[in-house]
Amino acid sequence: MSSTDAVPTEPIQLADADEFDDYVADRDVVLVDFYADWCGPCQMMEPAVEAVASDTGATVLKVDVDEHQGLAGEYGVQSIPTLLVFAGGELAERMVGAQTEEALADAIAEHTA
Repeated sequence: MSSTDAVPTEPIQLADADEFDDYVADRDVVLVDFYADWCGPCQMMEPAVEAVASDTGATVLKVDVDEHQGLAGEYGVQSIPTLLVFAGGELAERMVGAQTEEALADAIAEHTA
């Protein structure tokens, strides 16, 4: 399956920072969740993030800021959770702090056809 075929219905855990640009470039809309395992608000948001992955046309990419400090710095992530919406390979929206499932879905809907 190529990366442009089907949108995954579960969040993808970023393993290699070098793959970040490929995910963002190859998919129409990507919600990037910058998080850490020790972050309480991040844990509280997990069900909403999973619901967005299964219920919307966006790919959800989870980025552990402890593992990928360079990426977090590159995108100006100063507090977590920080969620970025990429559309057509470009950063379209930034949300800082815990978000509701509705807020995430609305942000994605603005950028999906």
